[in-house]
Order: sequence, then C-alpha cells, then structure tokens
Amino acid sequence: MAFKHISAAILAASIAQPAAANDFLGGVVGGLIGGAIVSEANKNKRRKVYSGVSASVRQERRDIQTSLNYFGYPAGTPDGVLGRRSRAAIASYQSFLGYPATGQLSEFEKNILIGAYHRAIAGGADVNRLIARDANGVKAVLIAQRDDMSSGTAPGARRTAGYAGLPYEVSVAVDEIADSSDPSAEQLLQRSGFIQLADLNGDGNNDYILDTSFAGSSFWCNATQCKTLVFASSAAGYVRNDLLLHNPTPASFDCIGPNCRVSTASTQMASAPALTAPEEAPVTTAVAAPAFPALPLFQTEEANASLTTHCSKVNLLTNANGGFTTVSTLGDPDFALSEQLCLARTYAIAEGDAMIAKVSGVSSAQIEQQCQGLGTTLKEHVSALSLKDSSDVVRDVSGFVLKTGMSPAQLAGTAKICLATGYRTDNLDTAIASGLLLVALGNRPYAELMGHHLSQGFGASVRKDLAVSWYGVALDALSAGATPVFATTQPERADLIQQATFALSGGNTAGAAAPANTALPVFSVTE
Repeated sequence: MAFKHISAAILAASIAQPAAANDFLGGVVGGLIGGAIVSEANKNKRRKVYSGVSASVRQERRDIQTSLNYFGYPAGTPDGVLGRRSRAAIASYQSFLGYPATGQLSEFEKNILIGAYHRAIAGGADVNRLIARDANGVKAVLIAQRDDMSSGTAPGARRTAGYAGLPYEVSVAVDEIADSSDPSAEQLLQRSGFIQLADLNGDGNNDYILDTSFAGSSFWCNATQCKTLVFASSAAGYVRNDLLLHNPTPASFDCIGPNCRVSTASTQMASAPALTAPEEAPVTTAVAAPAFPALPLFQTEEANASLTTHCSKVNLLTNANGGFTTVSTLGDPDFALSEQLCLARTYAIAEGDAMIAKVSGVSSAQIEQQCQGLGTTLKEHVSALSLKDSSDVVRDVSGFVLKTGMSPAQLAGTAKICLATGYRTDNLDTAIASGLLLVALGNRPYAELMGHHLSQGFGASVRKDLAVSWYGVALDALSAGATPVFATTQPERADLIQQATFALSGGNTAGAAAPANTALPVFSVTE
C-alpha cells in the first residue's frame, strides 16, 4: 500500500512538472537550492465548449496541441480548444524557432510543427542522430523541419546538413581536407586527435580545431608545420581561421569572438631552444596539495575528463558507423552504453531546459549557481557512488532528503532542472547529485544514469560491478511498467542496455534491490 501511495505522488509530480515554473525561493538545506514551484496542472479544469467549429478544424487543433505537448510546450489536454494555455505554448514554440511570439500560428508555422511531430514519432536512424547531436534534444527535429521547409531562410535558421555532431562549416572543411588526401572523410573523423573541441573564445560554445597533419598530405603541410583550421563560434555561425602550427592544442590559440591567432606563448615555445633540466633538479609529477600529509595527490587526465567532448566524439563515431548500435549489431558493449549515456544526456538537457525557460525572475546564471550548490551539498553522496552499492547510496540520499522538508514534486522539478544544468556545463557532481535525487524520489528509470557514469568513468570511478547494480534498478523499474524517461520512441532501448549490461558483467545481470521511495530537495512548476 505504501508503494501505491508513493507511486500516486510520483504520478502527480510528473503531471505537474511540465508546467511553467514561477518562483525560486531560498532556504533549502545549507543554501542547497531555492525554488518551490506550485503546480496547478493536475487540477480539474472546466472545458469550454464552442459551437460552430467543424470536426476537421477541431481535429487539426488537437493535432497542434498534441505536437506542442510532445516538444515540451504544455498545451494541456488535446481537446481541440486553443485556449490561454495553448496560446502560451504556441508563443513559446514560435519564440524557439525565431518567429514573433504572437500565440497565433501561421499556416507555415503550423505545418512545421505538425510535420516535425510526425517526423519525430516515425523515428529512425536519421532522427535519432539528429536528436543525439543537438543539445536541444527532440526540439532539434523542429529546427531541422523548419530549415528543410524554408531552405535555410527562416529567421535564425542554421543549416543542418553535415556530419553528425559537427556544424555545417566544419563538415565542409572535413570534406575539403579529405578531397586533397587519401583518407576519406569518415576515416578522418575516426582518427583520434584530428578534431579537438574547446571553448576558445569563452562564449560557452564548443569551438573546433582541425589538425590537417592527420591527412598525411603535403598539400596541407610543409617540412616543419601544417595548416590548422580553427572554427570559432559567433552569432552568425562558425568562422574559419587558417593558421600554421605544429601539434596544436587549445592552449595554442588566442581567440576574441570569432577571430583567432596563434598565441604568443606558442610562438615563443616553437622558436625557443630546448631546455635541459639541471642534473641536481630531479623532475617529479606529484602535485603538492594533498588532503592528508601521508597521501600524495596525482593529477590525471581522466580526473578532468569532459563528458561534453566525449559525447561529441561518440556522436561522430555513431554517424560514421551508420547510426546507433542496436540489439542486432551489438558488438562493443562499452561503446553501446557510451552512446546511450550521451543520448540520455541530450534528453535530460532538453527536458530541463524546457522547464528553465518557464522560470521567471531568475537568470540562467543564478540557476547555474544554485545548482552548483546542490552538487557541493551532495558531494559526499556523489563520492559514495563509486564505493557503495546502489541500495546503500539511495538509502543515504533519502535520509538527507527527509531533512529538507520539501515535497517530492518540488524536489523532482529541481532535480530535473539541475540535471540539465549539470550536463550542459559539464559539472558532473551536479548532474550525478540530481540523478540521485530523482532515483531516491522513486523515479527509478533515472538509475540508468548512475550505471552509465560508473561504467564509463565520468564523474565517478570506473566500477562496472557497481554499474550493473544501477542498470538493474532502472531495467527492473521499466519491466514493472515504469514510464521510460529517455528516447521514448526507441522501444528496443531497454533490451539493448540489458544485453550490453549482460556482456559488461560477464553474464551476471542481478540487479540491486529496489531503492526506498522517499521524499527529497527542490525546483518546481506552475501554469
């Protein structure tokens, strides 16, 4: 009976969360996060009935409402009545695509919306790649549909043709390099180091460094250096900078806006004679700042691994392989799970960003700062992920949550917002903390994320034994009828994760006991 009551609360929360978030309130455990959101989405509303509307018009309006709901613009029950809520959803949709937010659909805007909906639910490898490579999640289909129907002339339109995970301008350059060398474009994309990603100009977007030395062609290289193509982001797209350099790294460039040059330090290093350390000065790689005098601290590249960069590379390989790994093509379970981590990350960002867009009176920077506080507050539990079994971690997080006094709906809304923020900013402490909150609240399909982090080693130690336990929690919940939270149009996704987990564990797929369902910390939603 207790489980039924909890399930009912979770269902109510899931109905409430897509509504608009109004206010963020301070004062959650040690400055954890603010933002209780009062949701009225699950209240019974009296339907308005209008006469004189034909059945075909009413059905078209239902289609509009269904499509808006699918893409994260809450229009309410598809009843064929475009009331206040539906008009607000239409305005949000228009604003996202760069059209005037009038709340009244033009014929062209309506055709984009409904066409994108049917394109998305039809699924397929192209749609899956489109969603996986874009931080907008399923809304990427709206952008693609708009661009296809407008030939790229819509306000704010960006061309979508090109290799998955790469901007169009970078894709053109890849083809240009391939045309003047032996490797094909697909082969170049699979060569580690050919493309480097970094935010070179500090605008929060990935910039791209293409090292043409990987093409092995004298067309791009002389005796001492090769041409490096640097693509820096701007409001109008990516701007190409052709620079000469040997073994480029992100630190090799100074970029202001879209304009980049080889940094002075790199130039001096390239021309300066090699320095030899004096014999009496031994070289050490230890970092002096241990937490305890007896324990040395060594910095490793993996400690600061970027999930954003990793997913960009995974998406490139997925495209080169002709699409996502399926049950029938499963060969490398690690890569298959890595693909699913990146796909889940995309969906999490899309869902959270849709909620953030409805929050008034709080800037994105403030939300990011508050969510960073969540990661800091739950740091002990995030660390425990790499040490304890799933049931123990969830029990401990649940105990923490009970002390907050927040409702499950508020905490679930907060966790989804911070999950998106953590993934988008590469703050994995925040992302993992948010996922733990959702699982402890009873949203057990989110346990998949913990399995991914443990199996792939992002934000946690590589503990495949513990990963299997978390995957088991999510898969058991889905088998019991829980609603999938990621890639809901892919019916075989759970089977793929099940088989990959089976291979990962050497045949042992025993899941952990289902975590206790309890209440936890906050963000929320209101119409």
